This record gives sequence, structure tokens and C-alpha cells, in this order.
Amino acid sequence: MAINFSKKRREALRETYRKWWAGELKRPIAGVTLINRDPGRARPPAPVLSQRTCLDFQWSAEEIIDRLDYELCRQTYLGDAFPFVNLDCFGPGVASAFMGARADNSTGGVWFEPVEEVPISKLHLEYDALNPMLLRIKDICRAAVKRWENRVVVGMADLGGTLDILQIFRPGEKLLLDFYDYPEEVHRLSWEIHHLWHRYYSELHEILQEKGMGYSDWSGIYSDKPFYTLQCDISYMISTDMFREFALSEIEASVNRLGRSVYHLDGTGALKHLDTVLSMNNLSCVQWIPGDGNPTWGQWPDVYRKISGSGKKIQSMGSPVDDLLKIVIQTGKPGLIQHNAFLMEKSKSKEIVIEGDRVLVPSSMVILIRVFFALYRPVIAVLRFVICIRHLLGKK
Repeated sequence: MAINFSKKRREALRETYRKWWAGELKRPIAGVTLINRDPGRARPPAPVLSQRTCLDFQWSAEEIIDRLDYELCRQTYLGDAFPFVNLDCFGPGVASAFMGARADNSTGGVWFEPVEEVPISKLHLEYDALNPMLLRIKDICRAAVKRWENRVVVGMADLGGTLDILQIFRPGEKLLLDFYDYPEEVHRLSWEIHHLWHRYYSELHEILQEKGMGYSDWSGIYSDKPFYTLQCDISYMISTDMFREFALSEIEASVNRLGRSVYHLDGTGALKHLDTVLSMNNLSCVQWIPGDGNPTWGQWPDVYRKISGSGKKIQSMGSPVDDLLKIVIQTGKPGLIQHNAFLMEKSKSKEIVIEGDRVLVPSSMVILIRVFFALYRPVIAVLRFVICIRHLLGKK
């Protein structure tokens, strides 16, 4: 059985996202990837590509893609969902492995560490065309294009943020002390990483775009032109002055070079940098992640109003549907919002169960989900009308 996504739907997907990037869409982007189909063949022996399995190189790239094809054939795409392979399965900050860091997935997730710690003045990061991790990901990308051409979108690997990559080579408090003791070296290495990062990005997309599949990354956003979700998670631990001194110029250089971009703002400790992030004129979108133990996405109206008020788009990655609707009402600008697709699987259980990265739902819930997306556009149209009335009443 083939992947259940027609050429007509691919064209509609491109047009929806073209409008979103251009600021012409009048509704939020949202969808559900529902696992409910019989793929019509036996399950291949290769494991599903994940952080737990990504370092097992005994399987060929073609065998890995065959297993992923089997999984994609099990899926139905509702709303704005689409066939998607997320290469974040090689771990966050995988560009550090391309530069020589050691990958460790013994805990089930991928973490990176330096093979040897050296003084920052002796640390030099260089391109290695024979790096095993880089070659492995390139092989998988080639196998994906050969198998699917442009019928499946393969997201860029999670390359990582520049200072986050540097922190892998200067772990613990070392990089934080380097900001004070060796600022020139931090700047030198930031730009070394910057140039290598863009080389990896270009080389991987040279393979992926051979048949014009389009662009995505770990965020699940789609684009017909180059884009990426940039980040600086170490910003949680540094002041706004330090962020402007050590991070801003490099991030903005990537924003300008990519053309389209998203900034990943992770946790309440990073909120102090929001004004600085929004000062980047060419930044397209902000992805706000409240973080574990904090109020959920819909409880941050001031954050969303500030982002939308700056003209930037919003990705509400991971938020429940009720929070998504709250964000629409809070901003009054539904067309700015993108929500990555929920992953749900039809099950025999009578209750909703969260299992790993997916939600197991009973058959009755599957029917409701289908009805919701059948009525999605009319519901959003009514919601826009309510927002307009509230806005008009607020002016009186």
C-alpha cells in the first residue's frame, strides 16, 4: 500500500505554507498524523530510526528507509499534516559530532561529549569529509530521495545552536567562565562553528532537494525555500548583555543568510532575551516552549501578544488544542500561528493514553478527530468573527 498523500495534497500543502510565510493565511496551521492504516506488507526487520537506534550502523540506509516507508504507509494525514521524517533522531546538536564530538545513546537519548577536553585557546574545529556520522546521515538522505523523490519531506538534522555546540566542547561551567576570561576565543570559535554549520546545512540540502521535496527541520514546519529553527539554549544561563555580545550577531547572520527562520525560545529563563530576539528584523517566527513545571502554552498571553505585535509568526509546538485556541484568541491573529501535527494512534483502549511521542486514542475519538478537521475551517472562521467583534467592542 502506498503512502496516503496525493499530488493534489502536496500542492495544497505548499500553497498553505506559502501563504503562511507570506502573512496571507487567515487561519492557524494545524493537523493530526493518525496511525490507523494497514500497510499491506510484513514489517521490515530494521528498527525504526530513533535516538535509541541511530548509532546502530549494521543496517543499510536503504533498510532504514524501507522501515520508515512501512511506518509512513500506516498513517493518515488530517488537516495540514503531511508525510514527514524527522532527522532529530540523531540527537540535538549533531553538528558537534560532525566536528569530532563523541555520541552516546546508552540512556536511550543521544548526548554528545568531547573526545578530549583541551584549553579553549587550543580548540579548533574543522571540516571532516569522512566523519562517520555525517556520512551516515548523507547516506540516509540519499536513500530517502531515491525511494520517495518529493513525496515525503525529510527534515534537516538537529544541527544545534552555535553556542550550544561550543558548550559541548567546553562542558559544565567552562564556557560560562570563558565568556569572562577568554571572550576573543569564544568569538573565534563561534564563527568557526557558524561557517561549518552552514556548510553542513548546504551539503545535506544539496542531497535532499534533488527532487524538490521542500524544507523542514525538527520543528515540523514546512517551507518551499530554505529555513531553519535557530537556538541558543545556553542563553538561559547568561545575561541580556552577554547574549547581545556573544550570541546575537551570529544568530542574526544566520537569520539573514537563511532568508526564513524560526527562533527556539526555551524556558522561562530565556524570556529575558525576547526583546533582543524580536529586534532581528528578518526573523520570521518565534517558537516559545514554556518548559516542564511551568504553566502551559495558553497561559502566556503577554508573550504571544508581544511576538505577534512585532509582526513575527508563532509556532506553538506541542501545545494541546485548547491552548492553541487560547493563543488564537489572545493574539487575535490566527494566520500567524503554526502548530506541528499531533501524532495519534488508533487503539483498542477505551481511554486516551500517552505513550512516548504519540497519543493512543479509541475508535470513537478517531471519529471525533475526523469531524473536527472536516469542520476546522468553518470553526476558525467563526472564531475570527468573534475576535473581530471583541476588537470592535474594545475600541468603544
